[in-house]
Amino acid sequence: MSDVQKRIDDLVKGNHVVLFMKGNPQFPQCGFSGRAIQILKSCGVTDLKTVNVLEDDGIRQGIKDYANWPTIPQLYIGGEFIGGSDIMMEMYQAGELQQTLGGGQ
Repeated sequence: MSDVQKRIDDLVKGNHVVLFMKGNPQFPQCGFSGRAIQILKSCGVTDLKTVNVLEDDGIRQGIKDYANWPTIPQLYIGGEFIGGSDIMMEMYQAGELQQTLGGGQ
């Protein structure tokens, strides 16, 4: 495992809810990241760890390899990859995201 993959693994496994995004919660740098933040806020998430992939090219590419998922944002809950903003929205509308988030809080 490379240093970047180890750093990503530590972030994912060391925090209950992790969102790899473009920008930060106060100033998302893309619409998909903004939507992901809004969904998590709607779910009442308070223990969110965000990682701005624009600040670290290694993480920006490494996270795509880590999950074998080509896009950002990427959400992890309890060490498990959930998906991007489209999947988050589908899960939110079905009530599944709230259940998944509630499982470890």
